[in-house]
Amino acid sequence: MENAIIHSADQLMELVGLVILAGLIFTKISNLVKLPDVVLYILAGIILGPQLLNWINIEKFPVENQLILSFGAAYILYDGGREIDLKVLNQVKLSVGLLSTLGVVISTAIVGFAAHYVFDIPLMYALLMGSVVASTDPSVLVPLFKKMNISNKLKQSIISESAFNDAAGAVVTFSILAIILGGEFSPLTSIISLVRSIGGGLIIGAVAGYFTHLFTDEKRKLGIFKDYATELVLVTVMGSYLIANHFDFSGFTAVFVMGMFCGNKKMFKFWIPEESFQSHLRFKEVLTIILRMMIFILLGTHLHFNVLIDNLVPTLIVVAVLIFIARPVSVLACILFDKKAEWSRKQIIYLMWVRETGVIPAALAGMLVTSGIAHSDVISAVTFATIMVTLTFQASTAGLLAKFLKLDVK
Repeated sequence: MENAIIHSADQLMELVGLVILAGLIFTKISNLVKLPDVVLYILAGIILGPQLLNWINIEKFPVENQLILSFGAAYILYDGGREIDLKVLNQVKLSVGLLSTLGVVISTAIVGFAAHYVFDIPLMYALLMGSVVASTDPSVLVPLFKKMNISNKLKQSIISESAFNDAAGAVVTFSILAIILGGEFSPLTSIISLVRSIGGGLIIGAVAGYFTHLFTDEKRKLGIFKDYATELVLVTVMGSYLIANHFDFSGFTAVFVMGMFCGNKKMFKFWIPEESFQSHLRFKEVLTIILRMMIFILLGTHLHFNVLIDNLVPTLIVVAVLIFIARPVSVLACILFDKKAEWSRKQIIYLMWVRETGVIPAALAGMLVTSGIAHSDVISAVTFATIMVTLTFQASTAGLLAKFLKLDVK
């Protein structure tokens, strides 16, 4: 028994070491070929996974895989929240709110009906496919916009949408799944569930962010952890995520809101010692890089080539519908009535284009495959094709489009 435990621990260390080494190598390659690093990470996962070399087989480490995906996405969302200026977000809150909810429903419907005819599968399963790929991915968008000089309004709207629409994507997915499995479905119940999920996450994230800073503020008596901001934040990210999930709230919303507290500490008149603050920033940057490597390399190991190749043409048609029809329609439907945001035509075009898919859709697709849902293999193949196409095609052209539309800020 003891030898088996030691062997498992050694295998886990081998997994982590191999993933990080592959991440470093493919990061250098991405710099040479000028492609987003996450695309190369997924490629590394495909090469190392069961389909080719079989050096990494996640079926042996299901718990560890889920831990990396959940914690990685949560911490990256926390990092994304730090980039949000609440004064800017207040200006576009209606647009962000609609894009994160109504936008997901619209994308689900358009992609679902397209998939129904293209794949010739029952409508509810097609809509399930649409709901899985409807949400966007903050773990891609946060690092992407850190390297770009577009307006804060545009940048923070896109990042905020990606943080909040994960909850909507999950609620829509589980609602459709309930219908498929013969359960009761009520639009009112689904809306209440969505409001409860996001609202509960908002409250837990706000409380967690407030007390984190209260305990690290050098000017307050309760600032007993002022020299340990990094450690306390790490614990609070995990704690707020777990507490929110325990009450069936959105854990990702919770960590994102917590991050907004950290990024707007001066607005709330919190003060962290400079040395502790700089230490936290350095730790955060390194950890975020490692987590991105691990997330997308592990996602690459999940890809099933045979299903994707057998359905390549209809898969690409559905992805094209998502990019060129569903996204533009959902953006127009959600932001045209937000007069306060004062969106320009060029900004609207940019919002229509930027919608990368990643961790959360992959996690939902993986859950359907594990549960043995009919047509889940096709849904999984479409999900990974969407990830690859949006990351390769859209993420790599986001900067060029911003320059073409003259949205980059000097």
